[in-house]
Order: sequence, then structure tokens, then C-alpha cells
Amino acid sequence: MRAPPSNGRLLGTSRGNALHAPPQPFGPRRAPSPLARLAQAGRHGGAARRAGFRRRNFVGSPVLSWHVKSVRETLIKMNNKISNLLNTVRCLRRCGPVLAPKYSAATRKHISWVGGHKDPLENVNFRKSFLNIFPSPRGSSLRFLSQKADVFSTGDEIQPEKSTEAVGSEQAPQSSLELKNLEDDSEGFKAKPVLDHNEQFFSNLRKCTCPSDVLDLASESAVSVKHYTNCLTTVWRLLKSLSEDQQRYEKQLIFEHPAFVKLCQHLLRDSRRMTRADLVFSLHAVVNLGVPQNTLLVQTLLRVCQEKLNQFDNRCISVLATTLAGLDKDKNVSALQAGLQLLAEQRIPSIGDIFILQNLMKCMGKDAPVFLKKKLEMAVLKEIDHLTYLNARRVFLGLVAMNYCSIPILNACSKKIQENIHDARFWHLILILEACHNLQYRNVKLFSTVADYVNSIVCILDKKQIILFLSAFEILGFQPSELMGVFAEKVTADSEFLDLKSLLIVLRVYSRLNYLPKGQHHLFFETLQSCLNKYLPQISNTELLKAVYSLCILGYLPHRALDQLLQKESYEGLLPSGDLYKEKKEMMLRCVRTCMELDSPSFTKPAFVPTENFSSLVSLNLRKAREALLELLGDENMFRQNVQLPYKYHIDFEIRMDSDRKKVLPVTATDNHADTSVQRLAFLFVPVSAFCLGTTHPQGKLAMKKRHLNKLGYHVILVLNKKFQEMTNEDAVEFLKGKIYSENASPIL
Repeated sequence: MRAPPSNGRLLGTSRGNALHAPPQPFGPRRAPSPLARLAQAGRHGGAARRAGFRRRNFVGSPVLSWHVKSVRETLIKMNNKISNLLNTVRCLRRCGPVLAPKYSAATRKHISWVGGHKDPLENVNFRKSFLNIFPSPRGSSLRFLSQKADVFSTGDEIQPEKSTEAVGSEQAPQSSLELKNLEDDSEGFKAKPVLDHNEQFFSNLRKCTCPSDVLDLASESAVSVKHYTNCLTTVWRLLKSLSEDQQRYEKQLIFEHPAFVKLCQHLLRDSRRMTRADLVFSLHAVVNLGVPQNTLLVQTLLRVCQEKLNQFDNRCISVLATTLAGLDKDKNVSALQAGLQLLAEQRIPSIGDIFILQNLMKCMGKDAPVFLKKKLEMAVLKEIDHLTYLNARRVFLGLVAMNYCSIPILNACSKKIQENIHDARFWHLILILEACHNLQYRNVKLFSTVADYVNSIVCILDKKQIILFLSAFEILGFQPSELMGVFAEKVTADSEFLDLKSLLIVLRVYSRLNYLPKGQHHLFFETLQSCLNKYLPQISNTELLKAVYSLCILGYLPHRALDQLLQKESYEGLLPSGDLYKEKKEMMLRCVRTCMELDSPSFTKPAFVPTENFSSLVSLNLRKAREALLELLGDENMFRQNVQLPYKYHIDFEIRMDSDRKKVLPVTATDNHADTSVQRLAFLFVPVSAFCLGTTHPQGKLAMKKRHLNKLGYHVILVLNKKFQEMTNEDAVEFLKGKIYSENASPIL
């Protein structure tokens, strides 16, 4: 008769297993399931096998029924215990970042035996301070010592942190074979505070002076998610403090370092276990280090940020907003930006930090709804009294990112920048000037302060840096006359630093801003022409046209460059079919031809200038001027309006007077014959943009037109149309009367 199945058989063991021997949890052979291990360690299964009972002797007997019932109850108890153990081990794995970095070999073996399966997070180690992992009779309680944290229990109660001895003296299971083995194998083990290792690690991290040192430390000592994230952010902090050339070299070393790959693998694996701050700072560092956006690491961190977005505090939102501002649009980025926009809409009223607000401005971007931009504007205005220079500069850039011009904010930021102009760096000032252009913000005081400061340090600036400043001012339409004069002297003294690109910028700046160096403009022009002649063999047709056009606006004719430009091959290459800039190039060529004729030394003033068709229609912004002239002169025949001249020039109003400027002559009486005793007045009502910002100094095109009209025999009077429109009718009449009858009147309003 066959023997009855033993407890080991019920737990899945073979009949031939020798259960008399003690369990071997640390042996080299593959460990069976956790339940089977506990069955082998249990006393009921061993007793049954030692008794040598057989099924044939106990079939249907009361003793067998009692024995089976006892085994079943024991198994139920053991299953409950192993369930608690597995839950405890899982909890310890989730709490990896707060545990100590190392643990004894006995502890590792014990956990491997009890857990029954391999930890997928191979490098996440349990800590020496793991003192009580087994469930107590009073409930499943987990207690461990963490870095700078309280001792937490799975219950509702949070206990204060205890010393190692106090924790070690807490209740432990008295009849646990596993704990006995653990204590035997870890003989002589003394628990150390986890704080010692972490303090040593972070102390060493602070001593690192280059990214490679940080990666070496990470490969040697980093054991927790906190360590890895701090290593990554330290790498970025050290990298961004280097120069551009050093950054390129260090980035190459970083990506070739074996520890960097492992560090990224840890971040990818532990992304959902990171704290909120570690998560956003890790994403920020990874992106800024140059890890491609389409990699699994970046996309995983973006996805986890989406999941935890509602848990982020204002600081985390600020860091995340800064990171998203530098990423391209994709599904994860767009979804995160949309969620961040909804979250920001709720939290903006409670945010009192301008730094966070300007980061949100950058992240929201141009596509943000207007009401959200206004909310951000009001939040910044509430904190405007606490504005610093650094915040003022960043708010400038934040408004540019939103494409939102808030005059109150910009005025306050401009004032703060002017007060701290000596703390500003070169690139910061360039970015501020570019921001003013993008926002169409014009502040003459700010521009003058920047120009004066640059002029005061011009001796320590590189000439290329001065060119960048001049280009930024030219885009704004502001003429820094002192700086332009100093730079003209530098060019005249030594022009070897001017490459073709710099030469074209200098020509464009001086022609548009209509600046002629006092007393040395001819020498300045000769120097620029010699530089241009040097590049004629390699210059393109378009660049040649731009250079010649700029010099012609200034009234200087570069003959050698003109000859090359007007050759048939160059002319045909300038205007190919389908060119988007064809009309602009035609205008520039027409201007060059006009300058060649009117600015030529051989040109003489004509006694009579034929006029082309003119219209009696007057634009709306000139009706007030027409009514004032009618009231002043009394007849429409005393002036002409909307006059078209040769060379495509246009005059708003023309008045003819005697040689003494005492009497206005009818237009019809002097229309068809030449009379040298007749003076012709040309009124040009021009916008503010035709002048250099904050002055009545005409820009290049207007100055050229005025010069050419003078060559044609006209006395030109420039009138700021905006100011004229603000006058009353009586003031307008008096203003025109003074301009017409007074020879000493200023030609510009």
C-alpha cells in the first residue's frame, strides 16, 4: 500500500526529497518557490516524513483526518506569513532612495531566500539598518531608518525618529528560523546611521570640479535615486559654467563616459520613484546636456511629469516651464504644455515670485490665450516693487516669448536696467536691445544709457562686439552718434579686421542712420571703398548691390564697384525670374542710377524741372494741411498738391515764391517756363519712423531724397505729420505761415 502524501507533496515537492535535512536557502542550486521553502522549513512536514506513515495504514482513519486538517491550518498560517513578507519586501524596494547604501552578505542572501524571485532593479541595494522586516503578531508593521526622515509605519501613526539602538530593541519575532539565520550570518554586524554614507557622498559631490569627477563618483558611490539625480544636476551645473569651447569638449567626455550611460539607465528605471523635485531637475539637466528629445529617457521623463503634474509645487512648475520652453513640439511636450497652462491658470494669483512668473511666460509662448497673458501681466505688476536687475532682464525675454508688449512692465524693467547698467554683461545688453525691437518698444532713455555705457568701455571691447551693438541700434532706428564717431576712427586707423560680413553691416548701419564722421567723412568713405574693392572678386551680386546702395545713400559713388555692378552679367544675375526680392532689388538699382546722375560732380542744377501727372486727391492725413494752406493763401491756385517729379520722387505740397520769399506766386503763372527768380518750396509730411529715434535727424532714405530735391532746385521743409495732426487749426495755420515766409525757419518741425 502506497504512503500518504506528505506536507512537502502538498506544497509541490517530489516524493523523493529528503525533508529530514535542514533547509538550504543559501545553496548554489536553484531555489524553489517561497511557499515550498517554508514548507521544507516547517516542522509538520518533517515530522510526518520522519514518522514514515503510509497511506495504506491510514485510509479513512480519524488520525489521518486530524493530520490533514492540521497540515492545512499550518499551510494557511504560513501562506499568510509569506504574503506579509512579500509585501514587506516590495515596500522596501519602493523605498530604495531612503535606505542605506550597503548591507551585509547575510542580509542579501536572506532577502533572496525569502523573496523567492530576482529583483529586477539589480543595483538598488537594501540597507544595513533594515532591522525588522517580519510581521509582528499585532499587525504588519514596517520600520526602518531613513536619511533625515522619521521612522514610518504602515499604520496611520507617524513616530519620531529613534536611534539605532532603540529601533534594534523593538519587538522582533522570537520563533522565526529566518531571523535566526540572519542573525547567525551577520555576527559582528553593527548598524551605522544611513546619514554617515549620504553625508560623505554629498560632501564628495560638492568637491567635484568637473563633470567627469562627478561621473567617477557616481560609478563608485551612488546607490540611490537621490544620488543619481544629484549627480546629473551637478554635471549640468558644472558644465554651464564653462566657456563654449570647454563645453563642447566636456560634453564629448560626458557622453563617452561609461558611468553616464548607467546613470541614464537608472533614471529611466527609477523615474516613477523619484521625488517631484528630482524628476523635474533631472529632466532639465538631461535636456540641457544635449540628450536628444526623441530618446526613450526624455520621453519617459516627460510622461512621468504628466502623471505627477498636479502634485508639483510652484518651484517644480517653474523648472518644468523652463525646460519645456527649450523643447520642440511633440505629443508629450504639447500635452504637458496644455496641462501646465491649465495648472498655471489656477495658481497664477497665488504665485508671488517674479522668477517663477517669467518662466511661465516663456513656457506659455505666443499661442497662450490673451486672458492668460493678462493674468501673468497683473501678477508681475503686483510684485514689480521687488524687481531686481536679473528679474528685469528675464521678464524682458519672457514678454518676447509671449509676444506681449506690456508698457508698464517694460518701463519698470527699463528703469531697473538703467540703475544697474554697470552690472550688465555684453550679451545681456544685446538681448535686451533685440527684445525691444521684437516688442516694438522704444525707450530713448534706455537706449541712450546703453549707448553711453558701451561708449565708456569701448576701449576694452572687441571691434566685432562694437559692430553687434551698432547693428542692434540700427534695427531700432537709434543713432548712438558718439559711439559711431569712435568706431569710425578705429576703422580709419586700421580696417584689417573688417571681413565681408562686417563690412556690409557697417555700411548698412552708417547709411540707414545717416551718420557722417565730422571732419573725416571723406577718409572714412575711402577706407570703406578700399575694403570693398578687396572683396570684389569673391562678392556675390546681391551683396555687391547692397554695398553700393549703402554708399550711394551716403552720397558717395564707389566707381570700381559700380562698374562691376552694372555689367550685363551682374545685372542679369541680380533679377532672376521668380525672385522673391525682385521688387526690392529693382528699387535699389533705381536708387543707384539716380545717385549716379544727381550726385555726380558734373550734374548742374536745372532751371526748370518738368512735373509728371499729379492728382488733386489728398490722403486723409493731409487734409488738415490742405485746409490750413487754403485758409492761409486763400486760393487753390497758390499751391499744388501730390506732385510727381522725375526720378520717381513725390512732393506733398509745392509752393512757389519770389526770390525774397515775401510773396507767394500763383502756380499757373510760373508753370511752363524757367525763371531763376522763382523759389520753389517742397513740403514733405513724414512719419516719425523716417527720423532717427528721439531726434529730428532724418534717416538715410529721407536724407537722400532731401539732398536730391535740393539738387533739383527745391527748398525742402520736413514736417512731422504726427505733431502737425495734434495742433489746433489756428496753430497749424501759424506754423505753415512761419515756414513759408521766414527764410531762417528750421527746415524740420
